[in-house]
Amino acid sequence: MSKLTNFFKESYNSNPIAFYLEMISAITVIIGSAILTYTVLTPRPDLFIPFYWVGSVTGFFGAYYRKAAWVMVLTTWFTAMNTIALWRLFL
Repeated sequence: MSKLTNFFKESYNSNPIAFYLEMISAITVIIGSAILTYTVLTPRPDLFIPFYWVGSVTGFFGAYYRKAAWVMVLTTWFTAMNTIALWRLFL
């Protein structure tokens, strides 16, 4: 357990802003995934896409602060796809 605790402490200490952005990203994507999982037979994109969008945007900025180039590429793609999905859903 102490290795896991130290891992999170090191992550926080290396960049507190990135740590909190990544935490928000993880929580919102987990919520979105749970919504999708429980509504899979009658999906509710109006509920899970906004969570995915927040998660991808905060993940992008977390990766920026960590200087994680390939994570930024991936989260840029997710943000673009989720933005298109939001646009198609609500406009």
